Amino acid sequence: MSSLLELFEYLYRRYWSRFFSMIIGLHHIAISVPDMERALEFYEKDLGFTREFGSAHKGDSPKADRVVGLEGTHARIEMLRAGNAFVELWEYHQPEPVPQDPEYSPANHGFAHIALQVSDIHSEYNRLIEAGMTFHAPPVQLGDSAAIYGRDPFGNIVELYETSPERSL
Repeated sequence: MSSLLELFEYLYRRYWSRFFSMIIGLHHIAISVPDMERALEFYEKDLGFTREFGSAHKGDSPKADRVVGLEGTHARIEMLRAGNAFVELWEYHQPEPVPQDPEYSPANHGFAHIALQVSDIHSEYNRLIEAGMTFHAPPVQLGDSAAIYGRDPFGNIVELYETSPERSL
């Protein structure tokens, strides 16, 4: 550190910022699915997530309704985990969900995809093709990293992303 100010900035970023920041990280992403059993098979068996907990609402949870901004919600929820990433699956029965176009473009507004960091993209790509996941191309080398988009059984875009030790993004 060349100055006291640089030392302070480093210490703040490294240790103290979490006490002064309102956002401390991304907790989970949620995906609305039409078939919970099929979703669990894919996310647990094929992608390796583990179930943390599950619940269900049958129009009897006014607090949950207030959180999501709906009334009389009937839904099954499963929270899954892989490393530090959480995926929350929702299978709504009421209100009646509107199906998503399974071929939607990643250029559409809204959430475009989820990215899963992998240690060997080519092995995961081949393993997931065997499991039935679809990809539009083989993994693409991006300098020190590699990536490719695929689709879960419902058409949601799932990116496989491999970083190098030199590059974490």
